[in-house]
Amino acid sequence: MSIATGLDSDLVVVLVAALWGAATGALLPLAAYRFSAPSGEAWRERCPGGHPVRGWLGRARCGQCAAGESGHSGEFGRSEQSGHSGESGRSGQPGHSGESGHSGESHRPGRSGREPGQPRRSADARYGPRTAPLALVTALVCAALAAATGTRPEVAVWLLLAPVGVLLAAVDLKVRRLPDPLTLPLAGAALVLLGLAALVPEHAGEWSTALLGALVLGAGYLVLFLVNPAGMGFGDVKLALAAGAALGWYGWPTLMLGTFAGFLLGALYGGALLVARRADRKTAIPFGPFLVAGAFLGILAGAYAA
Repeated sequence: MSIATGLDSDLVVVLVAALWGAATGALLPLAAYRFSAPSGEAWRERCPGGHPVRGWLGRARCGQCAAGESGHSGEFGRSEQSGHSGESGRSGQPGHSGESGHSGESHRPGRSGREPGQPRRSADARYGPRTAPLALVTALVCAALAAATGTRPEVAVWLLLAPVGVLLAAVDLKVRRLPDPLTLPLAGAALVLLGLAALVPEHAGEWSTALLGALVLGAGYLVLFLVNPAGMGFGDVKLALAAGAALGWYGWPTLMLGTFAGFLLGALYGGALLVARRADRKTAIPFGPFLVAGAFLGILAGAYAA
């Protein structure tokens, strides 16, 4: 194969990876909203307006809220209005502000023809994270992984795992928790997929070190959790299993580099918050995004060096 042909194939892989990342990232907003549940709940079952949420993938938008139908009833409506979910007033959800009649509206139909006492109609009933940022981030991550890995078989593994990593980071940033339905299956999927990649010729890693990497990094995070439970969540321990498997695929130097990068990024973020006086030394920050980012950087370095 000529050099030009190799470059063309690598470029095709990067372009396909970017398109894959954009498409899968565009499907994440609804899942991110549903998994960003208050503590004690596995996931959200209703939109901020109180309507049932159906499905897991796609835009986070409620057609009933857009139609102006009231859904604030029962216990869920009370808890959402009290602000425990942190969703009110951030993404333009209808029904959370200016709805009680204190907005100074006159008692005659407005421009939209809404009679007094009728629910407000909204042209946009979106909630949760926006689609464009998630699609862009996932596309960039997938394109970078493809550029580093090339046409080696493990690139398919990275492209399948990357959207889940972006989803976990988005959820942890929102509610500071990493849901079990994502972390534990991600670790199992990483090991299974890497095991399949190890059966394909021209792979650049070792499945045995991926398995050991998952156990070692998971054990290390478990020790940190036991020593300081307030500084390390148990969800981070479970996520470390998947990160250890991905980093261990390319060997122990990659595992150490990715682990160090995660802690360094977390420390820099915490230090920036202290300098900006937006936090103090006792402020808890979500570590999942930095664990994911460190693993991403480690995989990039390992793939380039392989």
